[in-house]
Amino acid sequence: MKRTILVVDDDEKLVDVIRLYLQREAYQVLIAYDGLSALSLARQQHPDLIILDWLLPHLDGLDLCRILRAETSVPIILLTARSTEEDTLLGLNQGADDYVTKPFRPRELVARVQAVLHRTAHEKEKTSPQLHAGELVLDLLAHEAWLQGRRVTLTPTEFTLMATLMREPGRAFRREELVRLVFGSSYEGLERTIDVHLMNVRKKIESHPETPQYVHTVYGVGYKFQQENRHGSV
Repeated sequence: MKRTILVVDDDEKLVDVIRLYLQREAYQVLIAYDGLSALSLARQQHPDLIILDWLLPHLDGLDLCRILRAETSVPIILLTARSTEEDTLLGLNQGADDYVTKPFRPRELVARVQAVLHRTAHEKEKTSPQLHAGELVLDLLAHEAWLQGRRVTLTPTEFTLMATLMREPGRAFRREELVRLVFGSSYEGLERTIDVHLMNVRKKIESHPETPQYVHTVYGVGYKFQQENRHGSV
């Protein structure tokens, strides 16, 4: 069955190029040129992934990303002409799974699409269906997270990060190792994206994010998942 990609950008020529490259890879492509139309399409068609421009008419891309993230865990790749590290991290903080800076090569974007979709599918194919840590449960088949019986909405990247950490509790992962495991060896983004994604995870699963129970910082190294019910470092 074809995967459906929603492409949202007000640059019609760029959209045509992206559509052509995605269709060559057998994806079905939906198009929107403004934020409100994109929101309507996303709610009606439930695409498998959304490619979303930062600056859009009627509804800004970041606001749209925030709205979608509150409603669904659909993977989102943010397109942005803003190249500073702060802008990039701001986009990820709104719930985007990945970002591509303009100008970009269409093949690079297609590769990012394939990588994000592969991560999502890979988690669903794991042989162990669930990961447990106290009242926190990751259902790998349903791609859902539950805390105290309440569903927690994680982005695909956040989910993959948590699954990676939870499979080896107590092990300290370096940031560059997490980047490789989650995004792939060809990823050229910032290692700090890991910090942003895990900061967002903490807000969702930790009662006190400043003294986390589950996701601990290992200073000078990276992060580890701790199952014991005790406070740790930020």
